[in-house]
Amino acid sequence: MSKREEYESEAEALLAPIAAANGVSVYDVEYVKEGAEYYLRAYIDKPGGVTIEDCETVSRALSDALDEKDPIPDAYFLEVSSPGLGRVLKKDKHLAAALGEQVELKLYKPLDGQKEFAGILESFDAETLTILEGEKKRSFVRPELAMVRLALDF
Repeated sequence: MSKREEYESEAEALLAPIAAANGVSVYDVEYVKEGAEYYLRAYIDKPGGVTIEDCETVSRALSDALDEKDPIPDAYFLEVSSPGLGRVLKKDKHLAAALGEQVELKLYKPLDGQKEFAGILESFDAETLTILEGEKKRSFVRPELAMVRLALDF
């Protein structure tokens, strides 16, 4: 397990009971470096969406838990937010919740001359992800996917 994965796992373990106690669920936790700074980002969700008060309450409690346990020796910024409308679908649980929904995919390398695709998420397994573009099914090898997210429909 990499240092990043270890930090994310430890932070998620601290976050889970805090989220449950505040009526929200943990969507994802990520530890990333942007420029010279590190960020620990916790994404929370609930039916109907989270409020700024939810984020503030969870952020304060998580900050206290992180200060007490101190699982991350590096300096970092803590951010707690909603995953947003165009949420990235990283984990199998995210994909399972999005079955039948319109998604957008980006590939690392072009396929048939294009890197971006959109369609209804029809299925996925450990190796592939399949969307329905109109009447045409299109499958992608998961390691070739740079990003999968819910499509924004305005």
